[in-house]
Amino acid sequence: MIGRVFRERGQHWLHGLMRALLLLAMALPSLAAAQPGWAEQVEAWVEPPWAERLEARLALLEAGFGGELGVYVRNLETGARYGWRDDEYWYLASLVKVPVAIELMGRVEAGEMALLDRLTLQRSDYVDGAGSTNWAAPGSTLTLRQLLESMITVSDNTASDMLIHHLGLENVNARARQLTPVGSLGPITTLVDVRRHAYANLHPDAFSLSGLDFIELRKRQGDAARVAWLRQRLGLTPQNLLVPSIDEAFRHYYATDLNSGRLDAFGDLLADLAEGRVLGSDATAELLAVMARTTSGERRLKAGLGRDIRLAHKTGTQHRLVCDSGIATQGQGDNARRVVIVACVRGEFDLARNEQLLAAVGRAVREAGAFEG
Repeated sequence: MIGRVFRERGQHWLHGLMRALLLLAMALPSLAAAQPGWAEQVEAWVEPPWAERLEARLALLEAGFGGELGVYVRNLETGARYGWRDDEYWYLASLVKVPVAIELMGRVEAGEMALLDRLTLQRSDYVDGAGSTNWAAPGSTLTLRQLLESMITVSDNTASDMLIHHLGLENVNARARQLTPVGSLGPITTLVDVRRHAYANLHPDAFSLSGLDFIELRKRQGDAARVAWLRQRLGLTPQNLLVPSIDEAFRHYYATDLNSGRLDAFGDLLADLAEGRVLGSDATAELLAVMARTTSGERRLKAGLGRDIRLAHKTGTQHRLVCDSGIATQGQGDNARRVVIVACVRGEFDLARNEQLLAAVGRAVREAGAFEG
């Protein structure tokens, strides 16, 4: 409660300062003339007219929720933006697959590879999760286009790790650092290493587990059964475990900066992608078209935004955490209005409840007026 009070006071102070700076710029035309665009920049910092309405809605949503809500909204036509816990570090889950896709399209654009190039699926590539790649037999060949499509639209972890190995994890992280402010995005890992780092909080020997091991682990229903399987697989006694539960293991994992970042920084990355500052026009159009075909997360932001709003997005799901992020477009051609939305919820175990909250966020963004120009 005390933290919220200080947060609100800080917001009011900042908003007052921004308004004062804007008035100063208007009163001193010579200063504005001497620094082109300065007054416009100050004006962009001023709280948009829909921010207060959105904040009220988000406060109500979080008050009735068992966890925390994080939201970043940016209107690409006006530059207006608003954030709720957006400057905190959040585990981004499969949202990190967007930088992987950007690295791929950047390399294709540079002529270093082509989307019709093929990779051979190895037994070591399999990772638990959604997607059709896990149903392909070892030795199958898949095009980079097929892997990209599966990674983005259904969040296929095996396809993701195949692409990461092909591109080089160091290159993926270098591209991500280049496109985001210093310190705003933590290191990206392979998806199988997400499991290893999380379960290593139960016991360090989890780092020896393969992707196929985690597929077997996922078949067990409930945390107790999974812990029991893990102990048997690694030859451990209950006394060997460093923490008592998977829930506690993931809590420790989320405390690291791996695959984590600020929602405002990730939202600005999406804005740069949408406006052609990340890739060339053809590569941008191709990637956004793939993101528009995403089918995971139909009950998240998309459900709340309404049928007349198109969403090119990427979802993320992990233990007690659900995210959805993308570029929402209302209207056509010159009348189109685009809004970047990044939303995550954490702390609540129930997936359906989390998805309902994200749908409510989408509805709140629309009804608050974020698409108004």
